This record gives sequence, structure tokens and C-alpha cells, in this order.
Amino acid sequence: MGLFDMAGMMGKMKELQTKMQETQEKLGDIIAEGESGGGMVKVTANGKKTLLKVEIEPELVNKEEIDILQDLIVAAANKALENAEAKAKEEMQGMTEGMLPNIPGMDLNSMFNK
Repeated sequence: MGLFDMAGMMGKMKELQTKMQETQEKLGDIIAEGESGGGMVKVTANGKKTLLKVEIEPELVNKEEIDILQDLIVAAANKALENAEAKAKEEMQGMTEGMLPNIPGMDLNSMFNK
């Protein structure tokens, strides 16, 4: 009986590894946006934490206010990356749902916190 259980667990682990790899590849398809300044600066990123696009409303660009513009870009980028990370974590956790046993004292959530 012990050997059967071990074989089953190894099969589940291999399946988990394959699904995790597939999900990692899909992270580039996850798109998240962040904005600041009431929507005057918008930033788009993907689930791999790559910044894809920055959009700035034309009336915002003023040489005398470049410091404000830079701060708004940083704020929007950080929000987009935060949103992308949350969506990626949700996707990874959903993938493993029902695959692994609930073992008291064993926290598998750390696998998804990078």
C-alpha cells in the first residue's frame, strides 16, 4: 500500500510540475494596468513583470513640471506591476487547486510568492 501511495504522489508531482511550467509560459499573456494623476498617466505590464506601455496625456507634458511627470510614471508603473503580480499569483494558485493534499502545517503558498 505504501508503494502505491508513493507512486500516486510522484505522478501528482510530475503533473504539478508540467502545469506550473505551462502556467509560467502563460504569464506573458496576463495584462494589468495602473494609472495615476486621475488617469493622465497609464502604464501596462504583463504577468512576467515586464512594462509594456506608458501613455501620457499630452496636456500633462510641461518642461517645468518634469519632476511631477516622473513621479506619476513611477506611481503608475508600480501599480501596474502590483496588479500583474496579484493576477499571476491568482493564476498559479488556481492551477494547483485540488491537486495537492491539504497537509496540516504545510504551507505551499510560499511556492507562489516570488
